[in-house]
Amino acid sequence: MAGGEQPEASSVVSDLIDFLNASPTAFHAVDEAKKRLKNAGFEQVSEREDWKLQVGKKYFFTRNYSTIVAFAIGKKYVAGNGFHIVGAHTDSPALKLMPVTKVAKGGYLEVGVQTYGGGLWHTWFDRDLSIAGRLMIRKGKGDSASYFHQLVRIEEPIMRIPTLAIHLDRGVNDGFKVNPQSHLVPVLATSIKAELNKSVAEKGDNKKHHSLLLELLAAQAGCEPDEICDFELQLCDTQPSTIAGAMKEFIFSGRLDNLCMSFCSLKALIDATLPESSLEDETGIRMVALFDHEEVGSSSAQGAGSPAMLDALARITNSFSSSDAKLLEKAIQRSFLVSADMAHALHPNYMDKHEDNHQPKLHGGLVIKHNANQRYATNAVTSFLFREISERHQLPIQDFAVRNDMPCGSTIGPILASGVGIRTVDVGAPQLSMHSIREMCAVDDVRYSYEHFKAYFQEFSQLDAKVCVDVQL
Repeated sequence: MAGGEQPEASSVVSDLIDFLNASPTAFHAVDEAKKRLKNAGFEQVSEREDWKLQVGKKYFFTRNYSTIVAFAIGKKYVAGNGFHIVGAHTDSPALKLMPVTKVAKGGYLEVGVQTYGGGLWHTWFDRDLSIAGRLMIRKGKGDSASYFHQLVRIEEPIMRIPTLAIHLDRGVNDGFKVNPQSHLVPVLATSIKAELNKSVAEKGDNKKHHSLLLELLAAQAGCEPDEICDFELQLCDTQPSTIAGAMKEFIFSGRLDNLCMSFCSLKALIDATLPESSLEDETGIRMVALFDHEEVGSSSAQGAGSPAMLDALARITNSFSSSDAKLLEKAIQRSFLVSADMAHALHPNYMDKHEDNHQPKLHGGLVIKHNANQRYATNAVTSFLFREISERHQLPIQDFAVRNDMPCGSTIGPILASGVGIRTVDVGAPQLSMHSIREMCAVDDVRYSYEHFKAYFQEFSQLDAKVCVDVQL
């Protein structure tokens, strides 16, 4: 193996590649997470029903099928004890299909899209694109009709956003500014070829979408085009995720931000609760919460800005004691959140974009993010607790703070810290090309992240008991 890579590390990384390739959208990421949790003995519960939970058992629920929360209850847990959480997000910047996608001009059939999040949109040009997401499908008619959602993914490339030839724009290399309304419109087909397709021509009166597009989706979903009531779809790159580099030290993939952290936290929870004895001495609850809509501010029914996290903490606590309303407040103060979102690695061609003393490197381990203006929720206590786990396991750790003359991004950390009142540290694995259609990170950092999260789940209860803050001595 390249670089003396250990078999365990290779297994974690290859598992991540499988997860990435199975997850072109947030819906698919949740579906893949759900399969893995069920295989590991987690039981699904519904937010629409009462919960009957037991100590030593493992559960999960989904919201909108784009957010998923999984938790394992320690055998020594009692109501009012803390939750040890890793939070991440399932969404990534993308081009999502408009409610009305039908665009026809210049003899081409095109598909109307809208930008989602802050993507590097120039990277979407000249890529082999397809679509994925979910359909709302009707079965039956009239009073006997029923409706359900179904995930869909067209594997082969069916679209492309072509660049303009340099001969028609001689100044393009001096600075290409993308107009997201007029430039980011993918080509689906030419009009003349579509008209030669008899099945499409017969149903060519759809006013919202090209019949060709609906035919492709229906064939993939195993339904009729007129049974598709609505959809949430996005463009996706057809090039698969891969281990790459001359030394096989990198991962090249879309959606590393933030499926890499989603995967590492999920796998850590599964493996930290897999042996029957793993929860014997656990007094708290180990939890992973993967939210949708982080890239657009988290303000949705399934985003980190929703009551989803607080609802989960309350329902679990109340399942074991409904008589004391103050137990939830106690539990929150005994809880801890690791907000895990990918971090900016030092770029060799743009060294001046980093603060001199805060330059995270690939292969350098998880990055603790700091910001005095609370764009990250880290403080000295939370940073120490997370760093102490790394020292106990000889795992590398790094620090990041943005330059004073540059704006700072944010994460779900401050949203949950302020909304729930939970102690929080913001961390993430370093990466390059963040928000590109094709990003990159280091193989080593995947392993470090997984091991760090796993150790956190296994050891935080004992470690936190030794820390004295806001208590009388």
